[in-house]
Amino acid sequence: MTELLDAPLHEIVANDPTILQDPYGYYARLRDEAPVFRDPKTGIVSVSSYALVLEVAKKPKIFSSAFAHLLLSGGAGSLDPEEAAIMAAGLPWRDTLLTADPPAHQRYKRIAMQAFPHGRVKTMEPYIAETTHRLIDGFAADGEVEFKTGFADLLPSFVIADGLGVSRDDVPKFHDWLHAGIARLAGNAGREERIASAHKEIELQRFFLDAIAERRATPRDDIVSDLVHASLADTEGGRPLDDAELYAILQQIFNAGQETTAHTLTYALYQLILNPDQMAAVRAEPALIPNLVEETLRFLTPTNNMWRVVAQDVALGGVALKAGEPMLLRFGAADRDPQRFEDPDRFDVTRANAREHLAFGAGVHTCLGMALARKEMTVALPILLDRLANLRFADGLNSFRYSPSPILRGVTSLHLRFDRA
Repeated sequence: MTELLDAPLHEIVANDPTILQDPYGYYARLRDEAPVFRDPKTGIVSVSSYALVLEVAKKPKIFSSAFAHLLLSGGAGSLDPEEAAIMAAGLPWRDTLLTADPPAHQRYKRIAMQAFPHGRVKTMEPYIAETTHRLIDGFAADGEVEFKTGFADLLPSFVIADGLGVSRDDVPKFHDWLHAGIARLAGNAGREERIASAHKEIELQRFFLDAIAERRATPRDDIVSDLVHASLADTEGGRPLDDAELYAILQQIFNAGQETTAHTLTYALYQLILNPDQMAAVRAEPALIPNLVEETLRFLTPTNNMWRVVAQDVALGGVALKAGEPMLLRFGAADRDPQRFEDPDRFDVTRANAREHLAFGAGVHTCLGMALARKEMTVALPILLDRLANLRFADGLNSFRYSPSPILRGVTSLHLRFDRA
């Protein structure tokens, strides 16, 4: 790693697997030397300081989220013939939430917010607590668990599946589809993986199309029904969403609400075990749990980077940018910026400004599911700490490897042992 980071910035391969495992030395170089950095190898502009990332996020007319073309073929920029043939059998792409700009983005977001409005989220604590206890019941007698797949993946998945009206029995299929979609988003998938992911994308589309058709005929008390019978207002003339729009929103609700929450839950326990003083502080003062959640979000920043496209010629941080240039907002670098967070590489559950993190984004594209994610974690973590005594790493089983994605960050597994209840 030292040799990689000793090179001039323009020679460093940002997506080198070693850097993806520990990007913070590279992030520090970017912030210190070129907080707006155009990589001559890729043409991608990286924005890495807190102030500049926030500035970009709050100027959607200048820095556009219409980056769907950057996601094609796992980041290659175009589909090869086999991928194109597979995707042609499915729904056309619709820019709704992640890849839409105002005013269309606000219209879609207003509809999507019906999925988990603040009023509904506030009433979900007993249900989330019950789900948490049932999941723990499944492994409590074992004295050990692989936490990512045995708990962290399942809690947000069950919450979203129940809300969508999807059977919990279908959750394993959703995880398979989800990870295929993440591989395409990451931008570093090989051709065979992209083709396999394209097939899974079509499977997911068919699943949701069946659900959409069923809810049109027979509405239920669930999110799919709410969306199917919602209407676009304003300039759209009150028309209902078409199948492609509905699918895009439903897919993003599930994807955005599952993996980032799962990674944050896992990372919270990882950091508490790694820092016994922090574990002791939280156990002694449960009121620190909400700030533990915020500090974990800051320290990990599960959506570590996200795309934008420069929409017009502009100067940012003294650097001239041209319309059409691809850009990466490096939220993970911003959340370790010492200009914003004192001693940023220290995990501190008492950090006064932890909630100022950018883990949920900023501006119009602030994550619509952040209230639900916070509720899930603030309910689940105290129950986990109460029921799993003497939490510790399982000797010899942990690699502590992070996902290879440059977009989403988190440890891929976490083997834990604890004293049986």
